[in-house]
Amino acid sequence: MEDLNKANSHIVKILSVEDVTHNVKRFTVEKPLGYKFIPGQATDISINKPGLETTVGPFTFTSLNQSEYLEFTIKIYKEHDGLTSKLSLLNPMDELIVHDVFGTIRYKGPGVFIAGGAGITPFLAILRQLKLENSLSGNKLLFANHNEDDVINKAELKYILGNNYLDVLKAPLNPENRSKTIDKALLKAYIGDQNTWYYICGPDAFTAAMVDHLQNLEVLRTKIVIEE
Repeated sequence: MEDLNKANSHIVKILSVEDVTHNVKRFTVEKPLGYKFIPGQATDISINKPGLETTVGPFTFTSLNQSEYLEFTIKIYKEHDGLTSKLSLLNPMDELIVHDVFGTIRYKGPGVFIAGGAGITPFLAILRQLKLENSLSGNKLLFANHNEDDVINKAELKYILGNNYLDVLKAPLNPENRSKTIDKALLKAYIGDQNTWYYICGPDAFTAAMVDHLQNLEVLRTKIVIEE
């Protein structure tokens, strides 16, 4: 973990902490004056407590830039004694340190969003913004998870996208749901014309596999957007 420049940091209070799934929490925090970002962007966060200030991790904004607060939807890894485990112990009025905003995934035009687990977070902000602007036409979401209990914000995503939202569950709990993964055969049905964009976010191995599948389906690498 790196020691970040304090000149570019802001101490903010946590306003609320809510459970989203069994291992995902939503943190709503104060927004520093003049702090701006684009949906899909992220910042480094640390905890404002002795000994924890320099332990940082990157987290995507799931709120919109025009909101009066910042929101982060964070997967908690309690089995690791890391930053997310420590974040899970925090309460309203505890303080975080947010740093500079940085790049990651930006919306470039209608296309297919391909998310693995907590990789949905940049897409949450992007899709919320598109909904607000009435600009959702031409966008689809493939959302891969282990089972139904792991799906983040399903009701909202289904409301935003309707039939353009597809759950892909590897080990569904409901026997009526078939076991599926996002493979080349599934992606083939979602390949659009040459103007279609493909947005991918998830674990490194997931992202690499999706890029490989798309390129094997003759999608140009320049039309694939990943965290870089």
